[in-house]
Amino acid sequence: MRLLLIKCVWEHNGNDSLIFADHFIGAFTRGANQKEALSKFQQEISSYLAWKTGERSCSQVETEIIQEKSSGLRIADADSDILFDSEIPALTWDEYRALKALAMKSAGDFQKLYASVPNKEKPLLPGRKTFYGDVPVTAQQMYDHTKGVNPYYFGEIGVDADQGGTIATCRKCAFERLEGRAGFLDNSIFEGGYNERWTLRKVCRRFVWHDRIHAKALYRAALKTFGAECIPDIFHFQS
Repeated sequence: MRLLLIKCVWEHNGNDSLIFADHFIGAFTRGANQKEALSKFQQEISSYLAWKTGERSCSQVETEIIQEKSSGLRIADADSDILFDSEIPALTWDEYRALKALAMKSAGDFQKLYASVPNKEKPLLPGRKTFYGDVPVTAQQMYDHTKGVNPYYFGEIGVDADQGGTIATCRKCAFERLEGRAGFLDNSIFEGGYNERWTLRKVCRRFVWHDRIHAKALYRAALKTFGAECIPDIFHFQS
């Protein structure tokens, strides 16, 4: 079996841990501690690669922590403000096109998953509070919340964006506005809200990451409620 080394970025608050795969854009795990989060990486990378490439990975995953941040945020609820060291260098046009394509694939697949849910107003989860307010419990709420970060993420790098249309169309429009701005491939660092640092690379990673968080919640809850005959495993969470 081939060995696949995953370089990881670890963000933590006390024992609670978020671990990101540095070059598998948007792949991540959470756990009550680093060991628990790392133990989930085999499944996460297998799922991620099946979604991205359409092929199942037969590789054995090994992890290496290359960057760490102790945070005061609610890591257990997937609150995060880290900027990867790898998200600072300038972009080539080919790198940008690949990141954009991945962010757009993620949006399109989230749209398909949402569309498959027969009753979008039916509560699928019990209610609870998170750092951003009440957790979305219906498919409609999960979709609206996931689409709703479009103006937030793009706004942090100075791009006006909105939530018009579907999650895919509003993201596409914002990328087009970005591309009309001189020097966008310089990947400048912006100081956003709450003193968080942002770059274009980070925005692309955050889109895929955030889509993946809520796609997993929507898929699992909808599958339990409506069954596999209705809800396709578009993101390959069971691969």
